[in-house]
Amino acid sequence: MSTFRQREPGVEGQYVYSRTGNPTRTALESNLAALEEGEFGLAFASGMAAISTIALTLLQKGDHVLSVNDLYGGTRRLFDRVLHNFGIEFGYVEGTKSEDFEKGMRQATRIIWIETPTNPLLKIVDIARAANIAHERGALLVVDNTFMSPYLQQPLSLGTDIVVHSTTKYLGGHSDLIGSAVVLSKRELYEKVRFAQNAVGAVPGAFDSWLVLRGIKTLAVRMDRHCANAQRVAEYLAEHPKVAKVLYPGLTSHPQHELCRRQMIRFGGMVSFYLRGDFEACKRLLRNLRVFTVAESLGGVESLIEHPSSMTHASVPREERERIGITNSLIRVSVGIEDVEDLITDLSSALGYV
Repeated sequence: MSTFRQREPGVEGQYVYSRTGNPTRTALESNLAALEEGEFGLAFASGMAAISTIALTLLQKGDHVLSVNDLYGGTRRLFDRVLHNFGIEFGYVEGTKSEDFEKGMRQATRIIWIETPTNPLLKIVDIARAANIAHERGALLVVDNTFMSPYLQQPLSLGTDIVVHSTTKYLGGHSDLIGSAVVLSKRELYEKVRFAQNAVGAVPGAFDSWLVLRGIKTLAVRMDRHCANAQRVAEYLAEHPKVAKVLYPGLTSHPQHELCRRQMIRFGGMVSFYLRGDFEACKRLLRNLRVFTVAESLGGVESLIEHPSSMTHASVPREERERIGITNSLIRVSVGIEDVEDLITDLSSALGYV
């Protein structure tokens, strides 16, 4: 339904027009807030729609945003090639040490924007420390919590001001919708973003909202299986002679494993690894998989695998990609909920062609 009956001119009920709100979207937004233990939830039509609306609401010409250099390629493209044109400046640091943010802050910094784990190198940012640094300088902390979902990590409880999710991923869980969410607890911030949500209008329809609600019903059981399968896959890859290095927070070899244990309930379904070989070797691996699907995106029940340099992060300049570690030998895996022995057998077979 796109519009709602009014009893008389100028006397509005709870709902007037579906861009502003409808019952299904309200149910989703309330659900998202509860999952993150926040006060307010807002749903958007895509992750980029949510990020753009936050920027339009909270930033103006001359403001500075400090982010991690290992960031989803689409977010970085929006920052550097769209928002930068409006006079907003962006800086990037590694972010795994508190001093990274302290050194990167400027007088004009209004937001610290982080992913943790990062995409695709799965670095971990200390959320509580990043929040303290932001707030000491009068800035806000925004955390993209897509990789973890509210089931595994709740940034608001660690001092974050705004949490962002691509609901396309784990919250939806079935690779059949595009959407996003913003969750926050400060009413003043909520009112600003809520106004822009309606004014800009990048909102999901009722059916997409329903699909996310459907997915959330199985979030806990799916995430448990994603985590268990990812741990097994990471351990298998770590022992394989054709794999140079595995990046997974659940491995004790991860340099921030102890921080992961403190701020995450489990370690998630994302695994990245460096192959012993070049781009051609990566292509041979990907061509010979049968259970894994070569595709962008993540967080669905099916296992997806991709080559960041030529896919999700291709828009990042090559020199910058290679500088931060997104090389042609890097593979990113979204481990699904299939039988884990089938996944390992598939990887074993495909690695035989490398």
